[in-house]
Amino acid sequence: MGGRVPSVNLGAMAGRRCLACDTVEPVAGLEPVWPLDWRCPTCGHATAERDGIAMFAPELADTVSGVDPKGFAALSRVEDGHFWFVARSELIVGLTRKYFPKARKLVEIGCGTGTVLRELAASRHWERLVGSELHPSGLNFARRRLPSGVEFVQMDARQIPAANLFDLTGAFDVIEHIADDEAVLRGMRAATEPGGGIIIAVPQHPWLWSPADDFAHHQRRYRRGELEDKIRRSGYEILFSSSFTAWLLPLMAISRLIQKGKAADVDAYEFAPSPIVNRVLTAILRAEVWMTLAGWRWPAGGSRIVVGRAV
Repeated sequence: MGGRVPSVNLGAMAGRRCLACDTVEPVAGLEPVWPLDWRCPTCGHATAERDGIAMFAPELADTVSGVDPKGFAALSRVEDGHFWFVARSELIVGLTRKYFPKARKLVEIGCGTGTVLRELAASRHWERLVGSELHPSGLNFARRRLPSGVEFVQMDARQIPAANLFDLTGAFDVIEHIADDEAVLRGMRAATEPGGGIIIAVPQHPWLWSPADDFAHHQRRYRRGELEDKIRRSGYEILFSSSFTAWLLPLMAISRLIQKGKAADVDAYEFAPSPIVNRVLTAILRAEVWMTLAGWRWPAGGSRIVVGRAV
């Protein structure tokens, strides 16, 4: 995926941003951020539309860019109740409540099938709740999961058509799929009002790389401290940083070793465990989430979650 970094004056007007000329237009009242019939008042550039969704990168829609969109159907079948997805959503919601209790305008970058967005939607009243995704096939699942009033938009994560508009942005296991991850972080900063927040989750530890990462089209697993440095360079101060799935790291390491000699595919035990194993692992991760929100920080784990504030 290619594209330019937004040239947005962070102290300027808040609103939707034209990707063609960088004009920023205020968003009035409760109107959608990106109306389907929107046309830039300066250059006349019109937004594409498909099935009721504004399309800002239609040429990349449902191509194998970052992820294989064919995987959304399988993902949607296992996310509900799966130990990792359940615990991750609970941690993200908990961090949102702890660090940004007054946030009311949120956009999730790369919302996929809407699992995390659904939990965030249920956690408080939002003035604006937006799910963005490169692939409309993922948004089709997300629209079924989310209540009316949630806005969905197709976009390239490196070119976010907004400026100073949201008080919270999130990307949960997304930017590791993108070669220029810092372009995404800078775009999220440009879309965030000063003092607003960011929450990012990524896979951690390059030594855990396995065929599962190839299967997922990952560009990288992050070294400790790497994500924090990139977030700081993008215009944030770090409020929170910790590993996630720390208690399951030995199991993950064993799973990765088993996968080393296999073709690039997702290990069945890790992706879809038996109901009994799933309940046990859910309980373990929920305990870890509770301790994390209570103040514990884990130096190692399969994932890293970082919270920052726009400065």
